[in-house]
Amino acid sequence: MVIAELEPKAVWEHFQTLCDIPRPSKHEEQLRDYLKGWADLNGLESVIDAAGNLIIRKPATPGMENRVGVVMQGHLDMVCQANSGTEHDFFKDPIRPVLKDGWLVAENTTLGADNGIGVALAMAALVSTNVPHGPIEALFTLDEEQGMGGALNLETGLLKGKYLLNLDTEAWGEFFMGCAGGVDVNVERKFATRAVPAGYAVAKLSVTGLCGGHSGADIHLGRGNANKILLRVLTELGRETDLCLSSLTGGTARNALPREAFAVVAFPKADQDKLAGLLDRLQATLRDELISIDEGVTLSLAADQAADVMDAAEQKTILAALHAAPHGVKAMSQRVPGVVETSNNLGVIRLGEGKLFCNFMVRSLIDSGTMMLADEIVSLFTLIGADISSEGQYPGWAPNPQSQLLALCRDIYRRDFKAESQVQVIHAGLECGIIGAKYPQMDMVSFGPNIRGAHAPGERVEVASVSHCWDLVKAILAEVPAA
Repeated sequence: MVIAELEPKAVWEHFQTLCDIPRPSKHEEQLRDYLKGWADLNGLESVIDAAGNLIIRKPATPGMENRVGVVMQGHLDMVCQANSGTEHDFFKDPIRPVLKDGWLVAENTTLGADNGIGVALAMAALVSTNVPHGPIEALFTLDEEQGMGGALNLETGLLKGKYLLNLDTEAWGEFFMGCAGGVDVNVERKFATRAVPAGYAVAKLSVTGLCGGHSGADIHLGRGNANKILLRVLTELGRETDLCLSSLTGGTARNALPREAFAVVAFPKADQDKLAGLLDRLQATLRDELISIDEGVTLSLAADQAADVMDAAEQKTILAALHAAPHGVKAMSQRVPGVVETSNNLGVIRLGEGKLFCNFMVRSLIDSGTMMLADEIVSLFTLIGADISSEGQYPGWAPNPQSQLLALCRDIYRRDFKAESQVQVIHAGLECGIIGAKYPQMDMVSFGPNIRGAHAPGERVEVASVSHCWDLVKAILAEVPAA
């Protein structure tokens, strides 16, 4: 009911559909098949490629047949994150946002405005009856959030358009002409366990209260990483007591800054009060370090149970490697001032029952920077005998300041919105670099509405900026030049 009241209805009615149909990464088939049926009902040509991506085509309006073809591109999947204590099944339950001060917000889950708004804008254009345009194609990819799988396996020779509008960025008034590439580094190692020592208490150590966010777009903000904070706390406590680690769970998505992390630990019962005091002091230190950024960070200790703990020698080795592992900004760009060049997110850790798994998502504007940092991570964990694999490598999108499409977008923005737009390069990964490698003659620009908190509960989108995006899309489609 909230969305039904919003304007422009031509866009929001489609976003309502995206809220109603679950679409976790790698499970977009229900939405994809719905959209294919929707295209058939509207008399639109559609095709699903071998990778499962959906392409919908709409012919030019009369008199516009000679215009450059435009591809509108977005991804169907969304990052699925919920606050602790929130009962939400992302495979079954719809997203139920609320309206607050001009923003549509999912209070305790992600909203899926990334990239649901982009998909909704493309859908609105496909069924518009009052927007003049040349040939239109909508490319809806799968699995963007967990490895760019749809774009990486996109078939060549299917797309006919020469301009591509990637509708997957999150700052209205900014046009993006480049993005980072990336790769995932996965670390696995088995370890020996032992029984919990006699006379030891068992407790769950929690790190909560962090903001989280997008591991690319927000990496420069200095927000806390719950995984790294928990590793630091375990290291500090281990200096004061015989701390034995039973399990550690932190982060839920490779491309989200971890908001929460938990460890089950054992320690001498006589040290319980001392540990409580240490945690209070560490919490105060962390809040001071993260003042005005993530000062809600909270450390807590609660009674728990465990059957075993890590072998002492292996615990020392594995925790030391994890504590030393990089996270955050590695280098700033010398080509594009103010933009992160290379970074890494330690997004997920799973440790327990004799096995360690962790994931590092490495990004860089230059592909050699991606591989340099990935190799450093591989070298570190090779020293402790871990099994390491890399997957999902994708190229960056090299900026083209001479882009004709970029010039058109900026001219329209200047004329219609009476302001100068900004041209940016984003550290987050977009599918443009991958698509550009498959369609090298395609001219590409990315833009979108104001979205805040993507990849974290509380994600929100500014309603007015969605309306602006729709006006911009319509103007671009009407004013593309002759082919």
